[in-house]
Amino acid sequence: MDTENRPVLTGLVALVAVAVAIGLLGGLAVMVGVKATGIGETSSASDDTSTPSTFNLPQPSDTTSSEPTPEGTEPSPSTETTSEAPAEAISLTAAQQSVSPMQQIDLTGTYQAGEGAILQVQRMESGTWSDFPVTMSVSGGTFATYVQTSRVGPNKFRVVDTDSDVVSNEVTVTVG
Repeated sequence: MDTENRPVLTGLVALVAVAVAIGLLGGLAVMVGVKATGIGETSSASDDTSTPSTFNLPQPSDTTSSEPTPEGTEPSPSTETTSEAPAEAISLTAAQQSVSPMQQIDLTGTYQAGEGAILQVQRMESGTWSDFPVTMSVSGGTFATYVQTSRVGPNKFRVVDTDSDVVSNEVTVTVG
């Protein structure tokens, strides 16, 4: 192979060869270190050698299913009602009641049942709710964002959970 006409290929081959050599030397050093320190060897001081150490994850279970209860017990009424209760509401508040055009409007609220949910801000436009170009996520049962608009007059806002379609109360902020 003519190495003078292909310097990039030659450099790449040399780089791969050096990486392989370093990897082999590093692996050998780790193996010698493990042998020297005795890591991984079973200790004769332990009497429990009948069961090998394993890591088992529990199988997921459906918490809303109606599995039979242990003998002699009846499910408590509170357990049944919470599994069938509707999702909690989203509570929305606006920090400002009136702002100038393009002034920041702080929207905050709570959504206890929506940890990690993505909320879409919507504005009432011509009698229908339209998505405003702002989303936020729920963390610790709370959320916060801000919007800006130049549309003067009363502006009604709400938020919607993008997965469950749960909607908040509406808040009105007057712009102008």
